[in-house]
Amino acid sequence: MTDPGNSVANAVGAERSLGQLVASATAEMSALVHDEIALAKAELRQDVRRGAIGGVAIGIAGVFALFSLPVLSFAAAYGIHNLGLGLAWSFLIVGVAFLLLAGLLALLAVTKFKKVKPPEKSIASAKQTAAVLQGVKPHPRPAQDKVAV
Repeated sequence: MTDPGNSVANAVGAERSLGQLVASATAEMSALVHDEIALAKAELRQDVRRGAIGGVAIGIAGVFALFSLPVLSFAAAYGIHNLGLGLAWSFLIVGVAFLLLAGLLALLAVTKFKKVKPPEKSIASAKQTAAVLQGVKPHPRPAQDKVAV
């Protein structure tokens, strides 16, 4: 008694040689890899487009915020002036407030910069790789005959 599945496999195997099967598998694998690369490219294009739109939106928002600073500064100075202080003192108070804010931000930046350290793990890994590669000698290559042109 013969297995029906086995006879189908024998019939398919009889039709195609091993070389043909390998060539077919290679072609299908190549097509699959090309499709995966195309999918990755499409996803990256979409992400880059979204990132670019987001970057432009943040840039425009920054410009609007920068343009609003003088207006808000004048509003604050005239608001203080309406409380009864002289106009010069009002502008001086607003200017000093901006300087204090800038000083606090600079202090925060300095403390964060002091915490920055060199990438010790990467440096150690590079040194270890360099130490291993120092003992490696290149394989001798056979001399090639030079062809006169």
